[in-house]
Amino acid sequence: MESKHSFMRLLSGIALSSAAWIALATLPASFAQSASPSSAEDFSTASLATSHLHPDPPDLVDRDEEPGYISEWITVRWRPDDPIYLYVFRPTRVQKPPVVIYLYDYPAETDVFRDDDWCQRVTAGGYAAVGFVPALNGQRYHSRPMKEWFVSELQEALAKSAHDMQMVLDYLTERGDLDMNHVGVFGVGAGATIAISAASVDSRIKAIDLVDPWGDWPVWIARSEVVPDDERPLFLKPEFLKSVSAFDPVAVLPKLNTPRIRLDQVGQGSSTPEEAKKHVEATLPATAETHRFATFAEFDSMTASGGRAFDWIKLQLKAPESKQAANRANHRAASDHKQELQAK
Repeated sequence: MESKHSFMRLLSGIALSSAAWIALATLPASFAQSASPSSAEDFSTASLATSHLHPDPPDLVDRDEEPGYISEWITVRWRPDDPIYLYVFRPTRVQKPPVVIYLYDYPAETDVFRDDDWCQRVTAGGYAAVGFVPALNGQRYHSRPMKEWFVSELQEALAKSAHDMQMVLDYLTERGDLDMNHVGVFGVGAGATIAISAASVDSRIKAIDLVDPWGDWPVWIARSEVVPDDERPLFLKPEFLKSVSAFDPVAVLPKLNTPRIRLDQVGQGSSTPEEAKKHVEATLPATAETHRFATFAEFDSMTASGGRAFDWIKLQLKAPESKQAANRANHRAASDHKQELQAK
């Protein structure tokens, strides 16, 4: 399990501590988050077509210039009770860079977006990086009964987060300083599931890199370690499964038109059961790339070390001639790394 925790810290930072959960649950009532669906938002679909979200002016909280990149912490809001901390990182001396949006697994926090090493790696090569936590995570989970959490409110969490992705893309477009013709999403776990849903309804997303997405709900809920045993019967009821069926990768992936897709699945230590992994993989479009790793330690050693976990998504957003040169360089680096492992 230590390998898994090391890998997740590398990709997304440290999960919420119990003290953090208590702090989030006891925020003042003035910050209360409504548990009932907003009449302005349709949680039954990832599309914004039947919702009526209107953004307030963004609020720049902080801006820093670091060696190699510029960081911005911005508060955006399109729901009165749900301010979103949005982090935008731009490489210095690059005009209108391609953009990768990073969505991490439940439970997610914003710590990773304040980590200089992560910021250096995601902007390396001249790319912008954007990050926020999904709904009912981090500072977005507050003043609700503890029994109402990400999985118990899965339809709301996935729908809101997919809507957020589209609203964030609108904001990034309005900024005018990013190349919105070359946008990708890197998603882990629940973040990967949200990436699939958002890409299915927004053609601005040209590439998605998926690490162990949640999906195949009847199997996932019945067997995933994320779900407490005493709550499984509630979530396996037909009405619950029906409510989240539109966000199941098994249903969405066969119809997905996103040009470039990669699926990385990890065996031991994953929160997605093996049977669900197989069902998700079987529904991928024919052009998608797939990779299997026995453990998180293997994934770490082959792709994540030194920031190479992010190379594939970046490569998909390059111009064709640049992509060929980068591809050759990546093949050489992978070959050298394989030789190093064999020598050990």
